[in-house]
Amino acid sequence: MSDFVWRPDAAMRQRANLTAFMAANGVADYADLTARADADPDWFWDRVIAFYDYRFYRPYDRVCDDSAGKPWIRWCLGGTTNVVLNALDRRRGTDGYGRLALSWEGEDGTRLSWTYADVDRETCRAAAGLRRLSLGPGDVIAMHLPNVPEAMVTLLAIAKVGGIALPLFSGFGAEAVATRLQIAGAKAVVTVDGSPRRGRVVAAKPVVDEAARQVDTLRHVIVVHRAEVDIAWTEGRDVWWHDLAPDHDGDEPTAEVPADSPFLLMFTSGTTGKPKGVVHTHVGFPVKGCLDMGLCMDFKASDRIMWMSDMGWAVGPLLVYGSLVMGGTVVLVEGAPNYPEPDRMWRLVADHRVSFLGVAPTIVRTLMPNGPEQLAGHDLSCLRVFTSTGEPWTPDAWMWLFEHVGRGRVPLINFSGGTEMIGILSSTVLHPMKPCSFTGPIPGTGADIVDADGNSLPPGQVGELVMRQAPLGLTQGLWHDNERYMETYWNVVPGMWVHGDFASRDEDGLWYIHGRSDDTLKIAGKRTGPAEIESLLLATGELVEAAVIGLPDPVKGQALVCVCVPRGAADEALAQRLGEAVVAGLGVPYRPQRIVFVADLPKTRNMKIMRRVVRAVFGGDDPGDLSSLVNPEAVTDLAARFKG
Repeated sequence: MSDFVWRPDAAMRQRANLTAFMAANGVADYADLTARADADPDWFWDRVIAFYDYRFYRPYDRVCDDSAGKPWIRWCLGGTTNVVLNALDRRRGTDGYGRLALSWEGEDGTRLSWTYADVDRETCRAAAGLRRLSLGPGDVIAMHLPNVPEAMVTLLAIAKVGGIALPLFSGFGAEAVATRLQIAGAKAVVTVDGSPRRGRVVAAKPVVDEAARQVDTLRHVIVVHRAEVDIAWTEGRDVWWHDLAPDHDGDEPTAEVPADSPFLLMFTSGTTGKPKGVVHTHVGFPVKGCLDMGLCMDFKASDRIMWMSDMGWAVGPLLVYGSLVMGGTVVLVEGAPNYPEPDRMWRLVADHRVSFLGVAPTIVRTLMPNGPEQLAGHDLSCLRVFTSTGEPWTPDAWMWLFEHVGRGRVPLINFSGGTEMIGILSSTVLHPMKPCSFTGPIPGTGADIVDADGNSLPPGQVGELVMRQAPLGLTQGLWHDNERYMETYWNVVPGMWVHGDFASRDEDGLWYIHGRSDDTLKIAGKRTGPAEIESLLLATGELVEAAVIGLPDPVKGQALVCVCVPRGAADEALAQRLGEAVVAGLGVPYRPQRIVFVADLPKTRNMKIMRRVVRAVFGGDDPGDLSSLVNPEAVTDLAARFKG
């Protein structure tokens, strides 16, 4: 699939946010914009802030100060602001105050719609309640919540009082919750009594209760009522959400804070050691979100965005803060995309008139076996843009979404980055697309593909994805662990941020991600991304999913092990056919050493396949932090297959 499959028409080019931004700033084209942003960060970020009218109580004196070096750049010095000033307060007295901010649907079909005025009212009430608990500036307040309306309000209320929000994956067990609360020094946590998961009620507060016993700093547990479950209650510590400030029905002041002060703390899992705490600021995360979502992805105030991701991952806060700052509507959904009905995803798009759909490649591969028939009866003409992140696409999944769901008319914005800075690479609606491709670097990142010595690589060669610039929105170190920050990201290739992904670009200038650096294989001297081999396996039509890993081999350097989830019965004949498919596509050196059939692959809550866990199990190594897995039982199955 080397040909372009989508090209923007004249109308899309004319309406694009990027077109308006470049025209407003006298920039000829995207290449010129990227070059100027890298050469003059002060100019670029000042222009992004102005374009989105990101507001300050006190204007900043300087855009940035890099005197301490790239890893420690400070932004908007002298300025004071608050993300809630920009998400809610600025809407008061305008037509936007009455626009739809939230369209929510629970797993049981319950629905709720809130305008910006409604969200503001609920945020003020929650902020007043936090202040009555003596929570305020600098306090870390965690949230262990599913996708309920109170999750949006919690993120906003914590920022409104000047606190630091710590979103936790709603599926975490007690040990994972306790570890993150301890590292953060959290003073409070917001949770639910229980919530529905695929038709059964799962109690959540007992998880927090068990974790709380290990956290000396924790003073308050705030509980949202969502399900009828029996829970323990600790007087003096526990408080119901609806009792926080029941008599409050007015305005509540928004804390005026330095622009670069923290408001969001998110933990990412490492292959070894404790989770890494990523620190985002009131000016960094929201403005970078406007660049990534607004300029590159073309999100508009008229859009309704749905992205079925847990609030504990970066996509959740990006939906809340990014969408509201830009004046759009969040379609928040509790539960899974294929429960209680297998076509739930498409029914939600049609019912809520979603125009901007975020979707993970794994979710598409999960839904594909149901065939295009699942789309029948659902009016998907509302769709304007697809966007995706989290892991590389396979061509068959990319084309299935593009052809069957988007009918060949909806661009698929491929987007790659991380919790640490949101995006590094993106597609745009101004550029033609090939399956699985990116247009290239997001302006201001200085993204490049380099060898081990930091030299830029030409088209066709695979290398490390790096940033030569430190963009606004990059984490301010790691929470209480700056030495690890430098070792992990900045000291691998001195002077550059090494992201840990392998990438390449083709002769047409399009970029591709080949997976994590430690996932990439080197077979007979050739570096190959697992997605390339997995695509060959999936193209047989006999598998639901596949994860390819490399294990040490004295002749080839690495030997292939293909761990596969079969669509039907698994036997030696199927293994033989799969092996031949890989050889036919890549040659004899790529013949798998072993093909293993399993019922499921280990995944995070946002459905990213954890190849490092597969590799660790089959290599007999420590798989590292497993707390983010949605299906830890898959690891047990893997271990049993390995021993077998």
